[in-house]
Order: sequence, then C-alpha cells, then structure tokens
Amino acid sequence: MNTPGDRYDPTARLLHWTMAGLLITLVGLGFYATSLTYYDPLYHRSVFWHRSIGLLVFALAWVRLAWRLSHPPPAHLAESPAWERLAATWTHQALYGLMILIPVTGYLISTADGRGVSFFGWFELPALLEPDKARATWMGKVHLGAALLFCALAALHAAAALKHHFIQHDATLRRMW
Repeated sequence: MNTPGDRYDPTARLLHWTMAGLLITLVGLGFYATSLTYYDPLYHRSVFWHRSIGLLVFALAWVRLAWRLSHPPPAHLAESPAWERLAATWTHQALYGLMILIPVTGYLISTADGRGVSFFGWFELPALLEPDKARATWMGKVHLGAALLFCALAALHAAAALKHHFIQHDATLRRMW
C-alpha cells in the first residue's frame, strides 16, 4: 500500500514501467508504420503489432487507473512548490486521459472499414459502428494530435523526474524506481 512520503507500491511501479516501455514501442511502431506505403511488406505487420499493443495498453490503462484510485499515490514532497504539485497533478491526469483516448481513437480508425481488430491473433474485437471512411480520417487526426500531446507530456514528465533527481537531489524519481 502506498503511504505518504513513501515509495509507490510494487504493483504501481510495475504498471508504470511496463506501460512506459509499451508506450514507447507504440510511438515507434506508429511512426514507422506511417512512413511505409500500404504495399510495403512490413506495413501490415507493423500495424498489426501497433493495434495489438494499443489494445493491451488500453486494458492496462484501466487496470492502472483502478489501482491508482484504490491505492492513492504517495503525497507530493513537502519541499515541492505548490505550482509544481499542481503541474504534476494536471500532467498525470492528462496522461491517464490520453492513455484512454488514444486507443479509443485507434480502434475507431481501425474499424472504420467495418472489420474488427485482432488482439495478437488470439481473438478479434468486433467493429461496433457502421463503416465510415470519414470517421477514419477525422479520428486519424485526433489520434495523431493526442499521440503528439502524449509524447510532449511524457517528455515533460520524464524531464521533471530527471530534474528532481539530478538537480534537486530529492526522492521524486527514487519513489517510482
């Protein structure tokens, strides 16, 4: 259980670092896939992995959110200024929201042709809406914009953690490590 001033519990740390790795992989696969043509042999394979990992991240985001709500994180360090605590809270909330929004928009893009989305070839998540090519275009723009915002916020999050560790020499990063 997390306690004020303590480290995050092992489950929170496992979820954080697992998702960090998966999200970095998703960003790389997403940009790689969009650099290929539809007829490139690696295009469909990279899209398959991007979609499957995206569904996994969507499920883990809900697990992570439930865990965080049932196991509140340690309190902010007392020496952190109020503006920093507020910025950290807003950034974390935005990251959680984007971890839900981005896979939803990806699903809406992927199913806009009426076909479901495979989860690592184990089962298929069916298309729930009628085919709509315009939805794919619109959701593609939302997906990309949200992904770019996520990358910016994640970079800010990482930079803040590194600043706390290497410049301020406080326990912020060690509590999640």
